Amino acid sequence: MSPAGRVDPYPTYERLRAHGPVVQAGPVFYAVTGYAEADAILRDARFGVMDDGLRDQFMPGWRESPAVLSISRSMLRTNPPDHSRMRRLAAGAFTPRRIAAMRGVVEAQADALVDAMLAGGRGGAPVDFMAEFAYPLPVGVICALLGVPAADRPLFRRWATDLTGVLEPEITMDELAVADRGAAELRAYFTELVAARRRAPADDLTTALVQAHDGGDRLTGDELLANLIVLLVAGFETTTNLLGNGLVALLEHPAAAATLREHPDLAPAYVDELLRFDSPVQLTSRMSTAPSRYGGVDLPAESWVIVMLGAANRDPRRYPEPGRFDPWRPQIHPLSFGAGPHYCLGAALARLEAQVAFPLLLRRLPELAVAGTPERRVRLTLRGYATLPVTPGREAAPVTVAGTPPGAAGPTP
Repeated sequence: MSPAGRVDPYPTYERLRAHGPVVQAGPVFYAVTGYAEADAILRDARFGVMDDGLRDQFMPGWRESPAVLSISRSMLRTNPPDHSRMRRLAAGAFTPRRIAAMRGVVEAQADALVDAMLAGGRGGAPVDFMAEFAYPLPVGVICALLGVPAADRPLFRRWATDLTGVLEPEITMDELAVADRGAAELRAYFTELVAARRRAPADDLTTALVQAHDGGDRLTGDELLANLIVLLVAGFETTTNLLGNGLVALLEHPAAAATLREHPDLAPAYVDELLRFDSPVQLTSRMSTAPSRYGGVDLPAESWVIVMLGAANRDPRRYPEPGRFDPWRPQIHPLSFGAGPHYCLGAALARLEAQVAFPLLLRRLPELAVAGTPERRVRLTLRGYATLPVTPGREAAPVTVAGTPPGAAGPTP
């Protein structure tokens, strides 16, 4: 939980793993570092997210917090049947067909952002990759889905950054006040957007959820606003971190980057390995409703389990030499987006954005390099960079894209 531990948690994970894949850290508190155990617990119906009753027990006064209240009324922090009902209503925006149809939008936005990076980096001047690419790409895509006007999109970075502090395992009252401010501003914005969509429906996800709410009792008013907030925040926070973490990993492995530059069809395997290697979401929590046993440890009912996704992704029992970046690994299935009923609804969209972005960046900016010292966010749940200064260099001349390298070592990604 220290600042140093949050900036680089992986050595701590290894020390913790030495005690077993499941470790008891208190009377009803457990930490899970094993891949198999984490995957199974996330799928086990005996484990759910913290509901209102448990929040009343462990977080007295939470109903007065706009941040906690917003998150708690969304699909992120509800259990079936409410969770299932909310997820069904939003799932139509994330079908494989609709995600595939977004590729052109993602490519156009990514190209425009690279143009802006080149303009800002003329003469060797550094630009902040997080501010100029990693944030605006995913926020532009999710805002397009939600129907948020382009002019309003710059507002969301601060609001979302403030709000996501409430997802941390420990939060001070001052930090909670900041999260509450972000939640209040987001709620006010979406209240106005919902009113606008009632007056003039559009072909977007906000209209779809408004009509589901107005058509009956399938979404309450609080649920409608909470899910719009969570869809927005989750729609770009994870991807922003994936883009920053992934770019640094690629630049630190120039041979692997060169292969992806020449063979962009390898991007799906690269993205999965980047997710495994440095997960943008490091942990999630579950509460048990019945006794169970995992990793040789008995977990009684009402146990609080911290599932350490970043540690599970580096479990040597699942991934040999887990600290090595290797996109040719067989069967890369990172837990970065969770598993089971709460598997991230927008995982396919995040993967698409990264699969488009990394080959494009490497192809158009072959001299792209880190400039100065990147600054990590001092967070544990969401792992990413606050700033990532880079020099874009000169743009590459147009080239013909080749296919997969013949005779490449290892299994087909």
